[in-house]
Amino acid sequence: MSTKDFIEYQRREFCKDVKCPTQIKLNKLKDKTQEYEEVRKTCRTNCLFSTWKFHHWLIEKGYLILRPRSLKEK
Repeated sequence: MSTKDFIEYQRREFCKDVKCPTQIKLNKLKDKTQEYEEVRKTCRTNCLFSTWKFHHWLIEKGYLILRPRSLKEK
């Protein structure tokens, strides 16, 4: 399958679309500042959304999850 007619998921596209309160705070802060990084920790350690919600959002938006065939299954 050629991927030339496809687009990649953009960083925090889901967060922005579901209007995540943490993302809304991040949008108001300057990137890479200490305050920004403190708020961003919430995303890594205490995300408000489940992987189930994210996965189904991807499906609803038509995203495909691909990996190189060369990676061997473990």
